[in-house]
Amino acid sequence: MTSKSQIEVENKLISIVKQDEQDYICLTDMVRNEEGGDHIRNWMRNRNTVEFFGLWETLNNPNFKHVEFDTFRKQAGLNSFNLTPKKWIETTNAIGIISKSGRYGGTYAHKDLAFEFGSWISPMFKLLLIKEYQRLKEVESNQYNLEWNVKRILTKTNYQIHSEAVKDCILPERNYDKDKEWLLYAEEADLLNVALFKCTAKDWRDANTVKAKKGLNIRDFASINELVVLSNLESINSILIRNQFDKSERFRQLRDTVQIQLKSLDNQDFMKALKKVSDDIYIENKKRLK
Repeated sequence: MTSKSQIEVENKLISIVKQDEQDYICLTDMVRNEEGGDHIRNWMRNRNTVEFFGLWETLNNPNFKHVEFDTFRKQAGLNSFNLTPKKWIETTNAIGIISKSGRYGGTYAHKDLAFEFGSWISPMFKLLLIKEYQRLKEVESNQYNLEWNVKRILTKTNYQIHSEAVKDCILPERNYDKDKEWLLYAEEADLLNVALFKCTAKDWRDANTVKAKKGLNIRDFASINELVVLSNLESINSILIRNQFDKSERFRQLRDTVQIQLKSLDNQDFMKALKKVSDDIYIENKKRLK
């Protein structure tokens, strides 16, 4: 089990873990502190539950032991019938239920089965469980978009610091009107753009006129890792400016920084190396955006 997350239903924190890329919801958490005996065992001994288990395993588990399942199905509903998660798993080779001890311990069920357990608790509990689960999935599906926005804000913040360094150290004794100052800042920005993206902002706008007309720029289509490196470049360039390195030397150092940092970050996290084309389309960093 890996990547534990939680949802809250009726003031109960319910754990969700990944098993073979599938979500398993903790049944133990769903009935924690509830009175009335062993709810999970009572649910599992129900004939409808056993038949539902068998159908789910038949559809999803090629190694499911049908003969052993038939024995359980025939016994289900009898007063003497008793079924535990461990017994079900070991006898039928089931994968829909997981029973673990220790960290993340408890009885977990595939979300399909967990929703059925929610129905057994109450219709309202099931509806709330599904609602919270869907909310969690929406948050997870947007995690990279959220991180993109955070990194974008970070680079904008550092760019303000970077611009102040240009103004203070490159133009200490000369008076330029506002437009000319902006052009000089843009030249410093392009020093970073060429070091990282291998083209200037104008080159990108000329090649992407439709996107440019929408107010987008080259940084809006950078990968997360590129934006992290860009943030670092802005800080580094600010220091180099204050130490009065000339532009050619600064560009050399910035380009070397890009090669080292971007390679390291891309190797650590491939997902963050993807370039964002739109809210739901990403491409490999090696491909050129059009």
